[in-house]
Amino acid sequence: MSVREMTGPGIQAKRIYVWDPLIRIVHWGLVAAFALAFLSAEDEAEGPSALHIWGGYVIAGLVAFRVLWGFVGPRHARFSDFVRGPVATVKYMVDLIAGGARRYVGHSPAGGAMTLALLLCLTMTVSTGIIAYGGFGKGLLADAQSAVTVSAHAEEDSEHEKSSGEGRTNGESAIGDLHSALANITLALVVLHILGVGLASFVHRENLVAAMVTGSKRADN
Repeated sequence: MSVREMTGPGIQAKRIYVWDPLIRIVHWGLVAAFALAFLSAEDEAEGPSALHIWGGYVIAGLVAFRVLWGFVGPRHARFSDFVRGPVATVKYMVDLIAGGARRYVGHSPAGGAMTLALLLCLTMTVSTGIIAYGGFGKGLLADAQSAVTVSAHAEEDSEHEKSSGEGRTNGESAIGDLHSALANITLALVVLHILGVGLASFVHRENLVAAMVTGSKRADN
């Protein structure tokens, strides 16, 4: 973490370099990829659109990198820097609403909890999406699901085969519904995240969105 002087007309303030370039790229990359995937989510007869699928793959890659970076990245990127217990998180949220929360240079306890929640929901959303897409005979699980289908047909008689087919249809529909529900939950978390960032920016008199663009925040508390 480095401290540098930021100067301008009539001002001179110390700034701390907090967010490394990879954290910022992953953050805004996830914003763009989730928006792309969510807005292109309408199913077609042969399955989801290519934009939706590739948006999901990009999300998967970015989430995997973010988890890895949470263990080996710079100080403020690491989970050990911002993951705190529920008591500290709730206390911070109550203090924030009251307008007297402590300012953190890195993620606050609430910001850390939201980071974990978003990573978990994105992981579950992408996972169920890959499973559902495999039901169309496409994607990473296409071959595996095809093998299961062939095996089932080889072992069952025609009447049982029909019943089993209905079960698979219902199962695939349930996975698709779960995928959609998780995407909506993730969207709700994104909205809460935006509201929380706005409130924290107001309480701490600091533009947290700009900080995630430039990587720096003011040094004083």
